[in-house]
Amino acid sequence: MTAFPDIIPAIRAAAPALRGRLIANQLLSDLTWFRVGGPAQVLFTPADEEDLAHLLDVLDPDLPVTVIGLGSNLIVRDGGIPGVTIRLGGKAFGSVEIDGETLRAGTAVPDMRLAKTAAEASLDGLAFLRGIPGSIGGALRMNAGAHGGETTDVLVEARGIDRSGTLRVFTHAKMGFTYRHSEAPEDVIFTSALFRGRPGDRREIEAEMDRVTAAREAAQPIRERTGGSTFKNPPGGKAWQLVDAAGCRGLTLGGAQVSEMHCNFLINRADASASDIEALGEEVRRRVRETSGVELHWEIRRIGVPASTGG
Repeated sequence: MTAFPDIIPAIRAAAPALRGRLIANQLLSDLTWFRVGGPAQVLFTPADEEDLAHLLDVLDPDLPVTVIGLGSNLIVRDGGIPGVTIRLGGKAFGSVEIDGETLRAGTAVPDMRLAKTAAEASLDGLAFLRGIPGSIGGALRMNAGAHGGETTDVLVEARGIDRSGTLRVFTHAKMGFTYRHSEAPEDVIFTSALFRGRPGDRREIEAEMDRVTAAREAAQPIRERTGGSTFKNPPGGKAWQLVDAAGCRGLTLGGAQVSEMHCNFLINRADASASDIEALGEEVRRRVRETSGVELHWEIRRIGVPASTGG
């Protein structure tokens, strides 16, 4: 593995009051569901929102900053990620507070946990989150949805810190949600969000969540080393149907494979590299374009640099 230069001493000198954890050249394959990817030049886990703002305020504006969540919908390229990679965690970003029909969740909270917490409080409308294997931060960034529900249906507001270290609050309207997309500025790191449910029957909500779980387990390769849905559904169509029609079900490249179970999922079946998985996805896109004329767009985030330029 090629290592990046250690810039932590310079960061500590610029931010002596920093309380969060800094790690040099942390291998990110351990933090992604695909189990691939090179190192983060610096991995930073802030102590709380103020700690995050402090770091962003003093960092060189030219130093790249990247945010990762649970790693479920992510390909980290083999050369790793230069600059500072931020991963939120702990109580400061991992708690849920309920006030009447609203829930405030830190962005490190898994979507599934928010759904469960809402159900326990007899709040309906968030059960769809049970079918999304990511965190609240990712849900805000891409308007995550499943089983007939989307983040936009339940969000009241979101808050985060921008690249200058300034706290920003976004109303629902300012999020600019569309299908699997938000218009919120790319430099904002979301820290928490306020959601609104509606009164419901706990048993009925939990039964709906059980149906979502069963449907997901029956249709998706969730026990494999995989990510979420690989490609966005094109207008009026289904990505998996186009992939299937292009003859890509079960297609392999290196250690990567298009899932036989659900062909809008890629899997790491035999020690694949990130390059294998991304190249397979591009080959699928090429074949779909040739057979149907439809341009599929990635839903999975691909970040970092190739191995040849990693350090």
